[in-house]
Formats: sequence, structure tokens, C-alpha cells
Amino acid sequence: QVLLVESGGGLVQAGGSLGLSCAASGRTFTSYAMGWFRQAPGKEREFVAGIGGGTIYADSVKGRFTISRDNAKNTVYLQMSSLKPEDTAVYYCAARFGFITSNGNEFALWGQGTQVTVSS
Repeated sequence: QVLLVESGGGLVQAGGSLGLSCAASGRTFTSYAMGWFRQAPGKEREFVAGIGGGTIYADSVKGRFTISRDNAKNTVYLQMSSLKPEDTAVYYCAARFGFITSNGNEFALWGQGTQVTVSS
């Protein structure tokens, strides 16, 4: 089992960039697919990006966000660029044993989230 802790959230102007990190603890990190999700107030949680047996991205962030992982550091990253106000949300890191999927219901382990606010 792994524990997930997100960091890197903050305030950024539209068009700017921001990088998020998710540190995982546990001996089975490499066996997990890692995903980033986000949720804005009054909206459903949505998939952003995932990595594990490949990478996948939501259409809304494709070309702007990049997910990567450093297994030696047990860390997954989300590099965000060309940020838009609609990217404002709490971003969550999640882990799933097996291959990556965009279905949040398949992820059993979640971090507490980090706030990303994009101002206009």
C-alpha cells in the first residue's frame, strides 16, 4: 500500500506554468498506475492525466499538461503550461494497482489534494 502527498499547488496567472508533485511511500510504487484528477467547487471530479503502461490525457489538457514519473524517487509529476482559469481546481494524485485508466472509480488510493488557482 502507498501513501500519497501532493505538493506544488498555488496561484498562477493565465498563460503561466505550474508543476505539481505527488510523493508516494511504499514498496510497490512501480506496480501502480498513477493518475491526476481535479475537482472544482460544484463540479464533478474529472480525470486529467495518467501514467502506467502508457500515458493518457484528458482532451482538455492534451498538449498543455505533461505527466511523468521518477520511480527512483517514488514521485509522479504533472507539468502544466498555458494554464487557463478553467484549470482552477483541487488537484488530486491517485494510485491504482495495474494499468492506467481514466476511470477514477478504479483508483483506490488518493492524496489530500493541492489547490491550483489560475487568475485571469
